[in-house]
Amino acid sequence: MAHRMRAIEDGSITSTPGFRAAGIAAGIKPKGAPDLAFVHAARPCAAAAVFTTNLFQAAPVVYDRGLLQRNPAGLRGVVINSGCANACTGEQGMRDAEATAAAAAQQTGGSAHDYMVMSTGVIGQLLPMDKVRSGVAAAALALEDTVEAGHRAARAIMTTDTVPKEAAVYVETDAGGFTIAGMAKGAGMISPNMATLLVVLTTDARIAPGPAQQALAAAVGVSLNMITIDGDMSTNDTALLLANGMAEMPEITTADAPQYGAFLDGLTQVTVALAKGLVRDGEGATRFVEIRITEAASFSEARQVGMAVANSSLVKTAIYGQDANWGRIVCAVGYAGVPLDPNAVRVWVGDLELVRDAGPYQVDEERAAEILAQSDIPIRIALGRGSAEATVWTSDLSHAYVDINAHYRT
Repeated sequence: MAHRMRAIEDGSITSTPGFRAAGIAAGIKPKGAPDLAFVHAARPCAAAAVFTTNLFQAAPVVYDRGLLQRNPAGLRGVVINSGCANACTGEQGMRDAEATAAAAAQQTGGSAHDYMVMSTGVIGQLLPMDKVRSGVAAAALALEDTVEAGHRAARAIMTTDTVPKEAAVYVETDAGGFTIAGMAKGAGMISPNMATLLVVLTTDARIAPGPAQQALAAAVGVSLNMITIDGDMSTNDTALLLANGMAEMPEITTADAPQYGAFLDGLTQVTVALAKGLVRDGEGATRFVEIRITEAASFSEARQVGMAVANSSLVKTAIYGQDANWGRIVCAVGYAGVPLDPNAVRVWVGDLELVRDAGPYQVDEERAAEILAQSDIPIRIALGRGSAEATVWTSDLSHAYVDINAHYRT
């Protein structure tokens, strides 16, 4: 079905009709910064989610996984705290996760099984539940459907982020229109696998849990799963989609439904925008790097090579130092685990070709320096193996990254 899409300027999680949000300071962070967000739906939502594959999964991840299986069509919202990850906290951590959801239910109705919870911050510390409970109560009183309330929620979930990440689109089809909005946090410990960071997405589209899950997995696969800042996967990564079904449109019951493609396109646009925002705000980042792998035999092969290059500390430090050290790029391509002919590989930085026939090709150092001095650095690598391609986004690696993470707990 034909559709049209427009980005909503200054959008927030509450750009979607039927959702309220709040962001407050509950005292979880030591310096009084906003640290608790609450997103609440006007009516029960179909839900979909993807989670970290790290074996050390935080209590909220374990809790939410079970909740999604029990209640995929009746969720009313999510509570998110920053400043404490509630990870590696044993049975007490699980009790605290459920108690947080119960506090939300007590304030806004329903049961604990109607609310998901997310946490981010230092691993191995228990949540200060007295502050969490009073914070949930304060956030419930502050819930609003204004754009500004959505902005406050996005700020409350930040840890080492310097700016909130938000995006929203309106999708119009011949059978009706709907909104998709999202917020995300993350600046370090980012190299996801079938999940990413903390992300909340809202929509008023009428869509069943099954196709919602399919669409979320597909959108994350080409956006939030295509970024890396430092090669580390969090214990808490979660991306949650809530659909309240308030839009006037036919329900999307399967991936073959006429409006599924429009929904997937809108969701992908939002998740790509959030993914790029996360990379641009990477810890200590001074450069935004887009690595496009072309002429691969498959998407997965292209992604594998792209991630090898993007995660290379030597490539990232060379970009930080504005050094067109193409040898580091081909080295990463060579150890990515993809069988290829080195003589067929070509490499460009911007419009400047650096490698052809397994060697340099008229490298113009002056032009290379001009390209690497820009804030956005495009790299293209052609593998000479087929017609598939993939794009990965990353940042450079600076002194500031070490400073931030050397003193993260202090």
